[in-house]
Amino acid sequence: MSGGEVELVDLVKRFAEVTAVDGITLNIPGGEFFSLLGPSGCGKTTTLRLIAGFEQPTEGKILLDGQDMAQTPPHRRNVNTVFQNYALFPFLNVQENVSFGLRYKDLPKQEVKRRVGDALALVRLEGMGKRRPSQLSGGQQQRVALARALVLNPAVLLLDEPLGALDAKLRKALQIELKALQETVGITFIYVTHDQEEALTMSDRMAVMSNGHVEQVGSPSEVYEEPANAYVADFLGASNLMPARADGRGADGRCRVRLGEFELAAARGHVDSRGDVKITIRPERVQLEDYGTPGENRLPGMVQRVVYVGSTVQLIVNLAPGQTVQASMQNQGGTLGFDQGTPVGVFLPPDALRVLASEDSDLHGNFSNRGATGSLAAGESTVPEVADGHGQERRHEHDRGQGVEGRRR
Repeated sequence: MSGGEVELVDLVKRFAEVTAVDGITLNIPGGEFFSLLGPSGCGKTTTLRLIAGFEQPTEGKILLDGQDMAQTPPHRRNVNTVFQNYALFPFLNVQENVSFGLRYKDLPKQEVKRRVGDALALVRLEGMGKRRPSQLSGGQQQRVALARALVLNPAVLLLDEPLGALDAKLRKALQIELKALQETVGITFIYVTHDQEEALTMSDRMAVMSNGHVEQVGSPSEVYEEPANAYVADFLGASNLMPARADGRGADGRCRVRLGEFELAAARGHVDSRGDVKITIRPERVQLEDYGTPGENRLPGMVQRVVYVGSTVQLIVNLAPGQTVQASMQNQGGTLGFDQGTPVGVFLPPDALRVLASEDSDLHGNFSNRGATGSLAAGESTVPEVADGHGQERRHEHDRGQGVEGRRR
C-alpha cells in the first residue's frame, strides 16, 4: 500500500448562515498520521467529510496527490472512511463484511479471498471470519471496520472518532495498535478526535482547530510544549494560564514579565513589546520547594488543596500575587511533605514558562480572537481540571480575581 498526499487550499464550507470551515489550508504528506483535534463544533468532522466527498466545499481546493478532488464523487476518490459506529452489516459475517467493497471490483474469487485474509491478519482477526458482528466485542468490531476499509488499498484512510464508543482501558490499548497498524500499511491516516490524549499518542502531526479555523499545526511535542496562543495552551492538556505584564526582553534575550509584584523570566514568548500578556506553564513543570527558597522565578505560596489521582498527586497552590497555580507531582510513595495549608516556595523554570499574547492586547503574535469563544469574563478564572480519586474530572472554581484563568467547555 502506498500513501497519498492531501492538500487543502483555502477550504470553506458554509451551511446557510453558518460557516463550519473557514479558510483552512493544510498540507499532509503521504504516509503521515495526522489528527484534527478540537472541541465539538470546531469544524473537524466537516473537514473530514469534505475530504471524503460527503460534502461539497463552498470555496477552495482539495488535492489528492496533486489532483483537485473537490468536485469528484466519493466513490471515485482513493479514500476510505471509518466511522465511530463502524456501520457493519449485522446479517453478514466478518469475511463478508470485509469483502463487501471488493464485490464491485470484478476481482477473481481467489484474489478476494487473499486480500480479505491479509486484511484480517493486519488487524489480528485471523480465525474469526465466520463470526457475526453481534458475536464480537467492541474492539473486535472496530478492527473489522478497519479491515473493511484497508482491504480496498486506499491512498488515504479517514477516521472519524473510531474509538469514541469504547471504554477507557480498551481505547488506550487500541491507540497503540492503531498507530502500529498505520506504520505497517504506510498510508496516510487522517484522524478526527476531541480527545487530546488520542491525538498526542498517535499523531505524527496534528492541527488544533477552533470555530472553523486551524489555530496551530505541529508535532505533538511542538504543540504541547510551544502553544501558539492561549487557546491552544488551554485546550491541549492541563495548563496554568495567568495574566501578566510584559516588560520586553532582557540582555540575555529572554522575555521579562511581571506577575503582580514579582518579575519573571521566560525563555520563549510570542511577544517582544511591553503590555498585557498571558503566561503559561504546564503543571508537571511547576516545582515546589521549601518556603523562602531564594532565586530567580521563585514565588511564595500556600497549598490550598491536595488531590490524589493514583500515579500523580495534584496540588493547588495559592500564590502571593493573588493567582492560583496547579502543580503535578509523580507519586513516589510515602508522603509529599506538602499538606493543605503548608507554606511553600513555587519555582517556575524559565525554560518551561511561555509568554503568549493576550486576546485583549495589541501584542497579538499568533493569537486570534476567533479562539476565544466561551472564554471567561474579565477577572474570572478557574483552576485547571484535576481528577479525583475515582478518576472523575472536576473543575474547581474560585471567586473573581482568584485562580488560573481558563475556559469553560
